[in-house]
Amino acid sequence: MRTALLQLNSSDDPAENLDTVRSMLAEAVAGGAGFVLTPEVTNCLSTSRTHQNNVLHHEEDDPTLAALQSEAKRLEIWLLIGSLGVKTHDADGRFANRQFLISPRGEVTARYDKIHMFDVEVSAEETYRESDGYRPGTRAVVTDTPFGRIGMTICYDVRFSKLHRALAQGGAQILTAPAAFSYVTGAAHWHSLLRARAIETGCYVLAPAQTGKHKSSRGQSRQTYGHSLVVAPWGEILADGGDEPGITFVDLDMEKVAQARKRVPSLTHDREFDGP
Repeated sequence: MRTALLQLNSSDDPAENLDTVRSMLAEAVAGGAGFVLTPEVTNCLSTSRTHQNNVLHHEEDDPTLAALQSEAKRLEIWLLIGSLGVKTHDADGRFANRQFLISPRGEVTARYDKIHMFDVEVSAEETYRESDGYRPGTRAVVTDTPFGRIGMTICYDVRFSKLHRALAQGGAQILTAPAAFSYVTGAAHWHSLLRARAIETGCYVLAPAQTGKHKSSRGQSRQTYGHSLVVAPWGEILADGGDEPGITFVDLDMEKVAQARKRVPSLTHDREFDGP
């Protein structure tokens, strides 16, 4: 399967971001892609909860989701929207960071809410409390496509190997890891974490990323790391998108999954143990 990862520099304007994604989808399809992935928070990258509340929608009313469903159908592609910020009906008003898989018929065939919230203090100047605005998901998701089984994760999830092992043991051959990774933590950990998740599971890891300094009309501006990665089941990096917006192409061969798992069948070697 010819696959394309879109690397974006999303702003906090969903309409502007949608125009960019539409243009890049056309370019990806012209390049032969039948499966296209976008990064985390494709619709709106913002640190202002007030602004998010003004521009985000519930899933059933979200214009970005509806438009990208139409694009997937028109272009006859599988499209993984890395995530959209969407409103929920939760009493506390928090949003969901939700990933969508869309079929060539334009149908949402799977959705996943990010489980692990990025609540960290990278430095005195760089602190994140994702859980203040987003509520965590509770369900891991594996879904079938004609070209392989996909296990869905988002960004900070990459640090939790237990989730990825569960997805692989649940049948996943491809792990998605769309991200808006901090520049500081990305430079230190991004490549190592994604390679580790591929090696541990024998899965392809597809990680489309946000990149650069992001335009913000309200709230603090963010800088993300970029370097959209495709990692093979044996752990080698097949493609790196660098630090500029663009498209990364790769051809997936599911036989590589079987080969890696035959060579090191660690997914079948779990043992119970006591302690610590």
